[in-house]
Amino acid sequence: MATPAIDRPSGSHRRDRSSHAVTPSWVARQWALWSRMLAPLQPLDAPRGRPTAWDASWPLERELASARQARRLVTAQLSEWAQDDVADTVELLVSELVTNALRHTRGPLRLNLRLRDSRLLCEVEDTEPSGPVRNVVDPDAEGGRGTELLDLLADSWGTIRTATGKTIWFEVQAEDRP
Repeated sequence: MATPAIDRPSGSHRRDRSSHAVTPSWVARQWALWSRMLAPLQPLDAPRGRPTAWDASWPLERELASARQARRLVTAQLSEWAQDDVADTVELLVSELVTNALRHTRGPLRLNLRLRDSRLLCEVEDTEPSGPVRNVVDPDAEGGRGTELLDLLADSWGTIRTATGKTIWFEVQAEDRP
């Protein structure tokens, strides 16, 4: 039994291959998408990336004094950036996130601050992949109001799963930089 011939103009096989040719814009897009995934992971007990004038990162020890240290680091950094108006709010929220990370996770922690335009982003990274859990809190309870504080005081907040665990972040409106 003979197979029927398919009418193809000469050179069409070459055109089919050329349609799969790699264009520079496709390569640039793929590189941008994969570079973050393939970049070596920075351990949480080291600062993240290269610091800039508007980025700050600090590893935190797994000890109770880390919440106090985080408050001091944030207050000093915000003072250096002339962001004193938001310092109290950010200090409270950072204290809450670091305390929760110390209570509910194991392994190292890292605190990151980033000031872009008029937005201040704060992140606390830890090694536990599960996010915060909202609970109904008794009015007399001493704790359990962390997500309520974030809802009330932060402009936006969330959790991102990472290769090393998760990052809990919040944003607040900052003063315009000079």
